[in-house]
Amino acid sequence: MSVDVVDLILQDHREVERLFDELRNEPDKRPNLLPVLTTLLTAHSRAEEAEVYPVAAAEAGEKEEVSHSQQEHIEADQLLAKLAATDPSSPDFEKVLQNLVDAVTHHVEEEETKVLPGMRSNLSEQRRAELGDAFAASRKQHLGEQPGDLTRDELSQQARNADIPNTSNLPKDDLEKKVQKHADL
Repeated sequence: MSVDVVDLILQDHREVERLFDELRNEPDKRPNLLPVLTTLLTAHSRAEEAEVYPVAAAEAGEKEEVSHSQQEHIEADQLLAKLAATDPSSPDFEKVLQNLVDAVTHHVEEEETKVLPGMRSNLSEQRRAELGDAFAASRKQHLGEQPGDLTRDELSQQARNADIPNTSNLPKDDLEKKVQKHADL
């Protein structure tokens, strides 16, 4: 049975918030929860980038918001990679975690007040259900990946979503640098 893509995205957002709370409040669980968080956030981001953002931009009139959201995904990937590389028992972990929580919380608030309402009002129920199926399949395909596990095609999709010009012929390393630089602006 198909589920509205907006509802699936909201479910993931609530699960990420729950994981953040556990990571902050139960330090002894960090070694086991950190891979769960990185896997969920990475799969969620890749599924949104591949299936949801192109439709939100083209069909729901959310091009500017999608570009901004894509930039926030790139930033979150950077912060998530930094958190994954930080020893959960080190004093730095709290600060790195808080930076990630702040960035993702900001992104979620914007997405839930701008992009998702636009999708609800501008896409039919059937289209949102089709997107829900595509999002769920893509998220499942990306489970197990980590923030840096991007193919050239995925980097190209990020560049298109973020409206970064002149990237179609770049080699993967140059494309990755251009995408990262654009997100740092």
